[in-house]
Amino acid sequence: MTAAADVLKLLGERGGTLAVAESLTGGLVAAELASVPGASRTFRGSVTAYATALKHELLGVDAALLAERGAVDGRVAREMAEGVRARLGADWGASTTGVAGPDPQDGQPVGTVFVAVAGPDGAVVAPLRLTGDRNEIRRASVAAVLDLLAERLRRSTVAGPGTPPDNGLDRSPEVKDREEHGGKGCLQP
Repeated sequence: MTAAADVLKLLGERGGTLAVAESLTGGLVAAELASVPGASRTFRGSVTAYATALKHELLGVDAALLAERGAVDGRVAREMAEGVRARLGADWGASTTGVAGPDPQDGQPVGTVFVAVAGPDGAVVAPLRLTGDRNEIRRASVAAVLDLLAERLRRSTVAGPGTPPDNGLDRSPEVKDREEHGGKGCLQP
């Protein structure tokens, strides 16, 4: 079973839905999900916000945060996941942002990637330091966000419809640690 099929199966078992926000992966996560037969039962859609301004305009990422930190940032990834979840009316949101190369961006070296998942029980961000060429970094980012989502779905006690989107105000210490410091449980290549 592919990672995308696993995620969709877990969502289906829980009666949940998913929306995806992508930057460096440019739609690859959505393509992986949509390639699974029956994906439309749980996959609501995606936003490819490649340009930094679109992260604010379409996903609601804080403009001051983008101006201060740039698009390659863990908090930006979290806000992308939360924003796509709210805007597309999904139970779960996932996002990717980073530098696939060939040049650094926002002061970050090639291979710096953040993936995030937001759901009924909060949000989590995983910082990644990937190696390889542009295509390898993008593919590894897809795998990482799908793995993080599957992990969160397996651990979640709430996943079904009718659960209001997380407002970002009440996070457990574990989630805060993972977001801000890359604490235990983060995906690493």
